Amino acid sequence: MLLAALALAGCATYRAKPLANRPNLVSSVASLNRTIPAMTAKDPPITLAPTQSFSIDQIGLLAILNDPDLAEQRGQLGLAKAALLSASILPNPSLGLGFAALISGPGSTPSYAASLSQDITSLITYRARVAAARASLGSVNASLLWQEWQVAQQARLLALDIHGDNAEIRYLKRELSLLSTELAQVRQATALGNLDLTAEAPLIAANAGAETALASARLTRLKVWQQLDALLGLEPSVRFAISRPELTPPPADLTKLLTTLPERRPDLVALRLGYRTSEEQLRAAILAQFPPLALGPSGGTDTSNVLSVGPTLTMELPIFNRNQGGIASAKATREVLHAQYQAALDHADGMVHGLSTRIAVLAADLVQARDAAATARRLSRNAENAYAQGNLDQRALVDYQTTALKRELDVIAYQTRLDTDQLALGIELGVGLPRTRLVNHTGVIHS
Repeated sequence: MLLAALALAGCATYRAKPLANRPNLVSSVASLNRTIPAMTAKDPPITLAPTQSFSIDQIGLLAILNDPDLAEQRGQLGLAKAALLSASILPNPSLGLGFAALISGPGSTPSYAASLSQDITSLITYRARVAAARASLGSVNASLLWQEWQVAQQARLLALDIHGDNAEIRYLKRELSLLSTELAQVRQATALGNLDLTAEAPLIAANAGAETALASARLTRLKVWQQLDALLGLEPSVRFAISRPELTPPPADLTKLLTTLPERRPDLVALRLGYRTSEEQLRAAILAQFPPLALGPSGGTDTSNVLSVGPTLTMELPIFNRNQGGIASAKATREVLHAQYQAALDHADGMVHGLSTRIAVLAADLVQARDAAATARRLSRNAENAYAQGNLDQRALVDYQTTALKRELDVIAYQTRLDTDQLALGIELGVGLPRTRLVNHTGVIHS
């Protein structure tokens, strides 16, 4: 009874955890988790003020801290820790007890039997199984870090799109205002008999096109805001200020960064640790080809009250199964992970070079777009002076002005695309985001 009580005292107990019955979205930035943990012991944690204008990098960190999907994915780490705990625990020894009552015959007492045995095979594979579980835990941890990076990157790109959409909408409003003013003046002149109805047709078409473009830009911005709110765990109607993006130009020499890429990018680290897991699992499978073996003492008394004690050995005869299936499966898994890692490394290298080339082209296009916008602004100012002197009609003036606005929109489009590719290059190079997980982080991820 004492042994039973002690055994029960160490057992886990059940506690109910009911599901939520309402959404958990918050209605303001002030309600978010805004405290960024310290990355080192020397650095204090940083708490962002809810009223400040957030940079795109700060928005990425807020997404890591508050994204509802990340909270669900972090449960995978608990499963990996449980697997490591399970692999680290030695198997229990087996206890056998027997009793046979004397019914008839020459005997004088009942017989008793007892045995105690331990599974030896599980001890042989113990180190390999623990090493595999430990590597698997590191792989899951690195994968979660990579998922945090992906969430932060998505939030940064959405914030970048919102900033570009805001600038585009401002210019589209100015274009629509110019066209609407000219259309109103032409209609007034037509009503007075100074112009015929044909003068209104191109302006009506241009005005309708500007209205459609403005409505489309507003709808696009609304969708992007809703996606960003969802990443931050906010209600879809929440808005906050976003600072002007300030991105660091990409490094000129990518060779060194590419050389150390497998040690810095969390997804590659996760694949390396996953491959290490498969190596240990293969080692354990090879060790497990030895037949299951249980060894221990046994003893008892027979009905004539003769006491005997001796060792007991139980093993399977390796006639049909020598764990060939387990070994073949472990080898195949290792080959798959080997190929996956090589493919991921090749893809990362190709993406880095592709983005680097595209950034160079976009940078040159942006310079040309800015030059074209500066020329269009100068022509627009000259047209305004000519119109003031009566040397240019209003329709031509509006054409110059709308052309200048469209050139500015081209600059915004090129700048947004360039910023987007620069952010993507940082992720591909494994730089620009924390090297540790911000929530329940366990330190720097090593390969």
